[in-house]
Amino acid sequence: MNHSAAVLFAALLSILVGLAAGWALGDLTRRYRQGVEQLDALRRQLPQPSSAVLIQQRQLREIRGVLNDLHKMVRAVTKSLGKQPS
Repeated sequence: MNHSAAVLFAALLSILVGLAAGWALGDLTRRYRQGVEQLDALRRQLPQPSSAVLIQQRQLREIRGVLNDLHKMVRAVTKSLGKQPS
């Protein structure tokens, strides 16, 4: 095999590898885009929460915060009562 045949073979091989890689990446990109479109379609089908539900969720978060603060205070008092000398 002479030098020009080897160069031609290497060029042909690199072209085939490039085409295969491009085909594979193009297929992955197409599948990804289709998946994103399907996900968006499903999100649009989900019912949106009403403002009353959002208000209730905010109120529950506030109540949870108050209860957590109260629990910390009660725990601190209970801990200090247990450490008092008899």
